[in-house]
Amino acid sequence: MSCGVVYDSFFEKHITGFGHPEKFNRATVIHERLQKFGLLQKVGGIKAVEISEENLCLVHDRNYLKKAKFEIESGANQLSTGDTNICPNSWKVGSLASGGVINSVEQVMNGKFKHVFCITRPPGHHANSIKGMGFCLFNHVALAARYAQKKFGLGKVLIVDWDVHHGNGTQDIFYEDDSVFFFSTHQAPWYPGTGKSEETGKGRGLGYTLNFPLPSGSGRKEIIEHAFSHHLQKHISKFKPELILISAGFDSRINDPLGQFSLDDNDFYDLTNIMLSIAKEHSESRVISVLEGGYNLKGLASASASHLKAFIDFQKTN
Repeated sequence: MSCGVVYDSFFEKHITGFGHPEKFNRATVIHERLQKFGLLQKVGGIKAVEISEENLCLVHDRNYLKKAKFEIESGANQLSTGDTNICPNSWKVGSLASGGVINSVEQVMNGKFKHVFCITRPPGHHANSIKGMGFCLFNHVALAARYAQKKFGLGKVLIVDWDVHHGNGTQDIFYEDDSVFFFSTHQAPWYPGTGKSEETGKGRGLGYTLNFPLPSGSGRKEIIEHAFSHHLQKHISKFKPELILISAGFDSRINDPLGQFSLDDNDFYDLTNIMLSIAKEHSESRVISVLEGGYNLKGLASASASHLKAFIDFQKTN
């Protein structure tokens, strides 16, 4: 069994309020769909354990963490740093989510699993080192990259973000870093307004950020055939990552209330296969995907099932 899944029912305890698109049961709906389709029986479970403050500081500034924790414990409804709703359990939920992702790095690097899908919430790719925003508290994929480098001495990590919104926090964290390649497809103009094609990194990191801002209605041709199959493959053959992380946002699926892309479930299956093929060639098949957006619950669940099925099918034939 080479595929694992991170999930914890406690993720429901991060309550964002009535009518908020980042619903309390997003992860649960995915988990239930995977169970119904018989996919969970084909993978292993990975425990979500609370991340330590020391590991949070691999990415996040201590003053931000202190402020966020204070605001959560004080009963605030939203972080003062940005549009992230919070409740008394938000710190623990966020810590479990990031801790589950860190645990998946441990499991993959120790050889127990090749691929992991982290069904976690809240999302993380808008959070940078000094602020949470865009529904995000901690940046899970950034923490995973830094942890893998610190604990296991990895030199190069690829982060791919196919969320409909640009992962500005992830880009900020690694913008001057040549050890992490950040690749993003996203709708533009759209929240958060970053991710222009000319944003390619700075200093040592120049050339290690690659953005594909795409117009409303973009789908398979623009995202899979142009950005992923052509441009990503070309750049990564030179970069040669040792670990691949995916910010798996399923709000780029058709009919999402917060996005206007047109990918379908089969497209997410194919996107996953592209990443698995790259991983087979460069990173000993090591891929960890982390749930980001996706706000049409039915679509989110079916796209996630296609994503996990691609992991499972790949292990049968490779």
